[in-house]
Amino acid sequence: MSSRIALVDANNFYVSCERAFDPRLKGRPVVVLSNNDGCVVSRSNEAKALGVRMGVPFFEVRALVGSRGLVWLSSNYALYGDISARMMGLLGEFAPQREVYSIDECFLDFSGVAFDSAKLGYDIRRRIQRCLGLPTCVGFGASKTLAKLANHVAKIGREHKGSFDWDVLPAAQCDAIMAGIDIGEVWGVGRRLAPELNAMGLRSALDLKRAPPRLLRKRHSVILERTVAELNGLPCIGVEESTTREGQVIATRSFGRPVTTLAELREAVSSYVIRAAERLRAQGCHCNRVGVFVDTGKYRQDGGERYNHAIEVPLTVASDDTRRLIAAALHGLARLYKPGLRYKKAGVSLSGLRPAGSPQGDLFSGYERQRSARLMATLDAINKTWGMNTASFAGAGIAQPWRMQSARRSPRYTTRWDELPVVC
Repeated sequence: MSSRIALVDANNFYVSCERAFDPRLKGRPVVVLSNNDGCVVSRSNEAKALGVRMGVPFFEVRALVGSRGLVWLSSNYALYGDISARMMGLLGEFAPQREVYSIDECFLDFSGVAFDSAKLGYDIRRRIQRCLGLPTCVGFGASKTLAKLANHVAKIGREHKGSFDWDVLPAAQCDAIMAGIDIGEVWGVGRRLAPELNAMGLRSALDLKRAPPRLLRKRHSVILERTVAELNGLPCIGVEESTTREGQVIATRSFGRPVTTLAELREAVSSYVIRAAERLRAQGCHCNRVGVFVDTGKYRQDGGERYNHAIEVPLTVASDDTRRLIAAALHGLARLYKPGLRYKKAGVSLSGLRPAGSPQGDLFSGYERQRSARLMATLDAINKTWGMNTASFAGAGIAQPWRMQSARRSPRYTTRWDELPVVC
């Protein structure tokens, strides 16, 4: 049986998570802002209708709050991450294999499974809506690229009712639909490559589907050649298991206000290491390099040049122990720090990842590794049960005045006991 892939995508994910717990937001123009309430990162359809663009600085659309009733909210990443995990868990019940592509997107592989795509698409959308309150769209195709494009069609065409399958239509009708889709909407093309393809006379998804693959490989890359093959129903990109590990783990945030002291930088970097280490352990990995960077921002008030530097600290033994990773990061920070500067941002990276089951060791580290593993597992279990930062490290600070601004963050309904929704 031929390849059959589905892509499930939650619509306006951050806004939809907020609406699931606050029905008053439904039908209203709503935006969710990025770190420090800077830019728009999620928009309701009503906000899109007002002309609010993705990524626009909030100060440019703030006037719409008073004139058009625009509602703005700070990002609530704890809520969004938990809802995403629940959504991916539900989707995993529908297919033999899945790939979590992003926080709100998941590929499902139905190859070799007989099914009715209209019914399956309806069942998936109804299940996610009933269990989580999230609207979704489902796209079916013979390849991941076609599934992605089918999801786009399901999203923009009301007649499809949130689910679309290329295989149920005649080839001529499929080509007619592709002819109306801008080439920039094709997965792997995007805004960067679209102008170059436009210059070659390729403007629609259908143009790309019919383009000579070898010519595109010669002028661009083998990746684009594969995209053409995928648009023609020849799968070149397999669905990867959700346990596929990333090449590195990164944690970074802009500060809520400029930071000038080494003490506050140490707190911020320590807190970022804590988050990154949790994700590292969730992937079942150790790392052997810890990177740290600091940045004064593009525009310095003192008129000086931008200071944006990074350093990487190797570990003698690969580890997932937060204590060791913090120590390495702070060692690097001490070498980066320059007094008298106003730092706007910092971050850490954990790289050189390897499976935790095959750690590099030495003759005397076995017992200490076991103690470390038990301690980290206990720490993660406490925070998973009782909420983030229930048990943490003093080095990350208590008050954390440098934390990013989130003036209008909603409660963390699903991860904090003290912020559970109350039914009166």
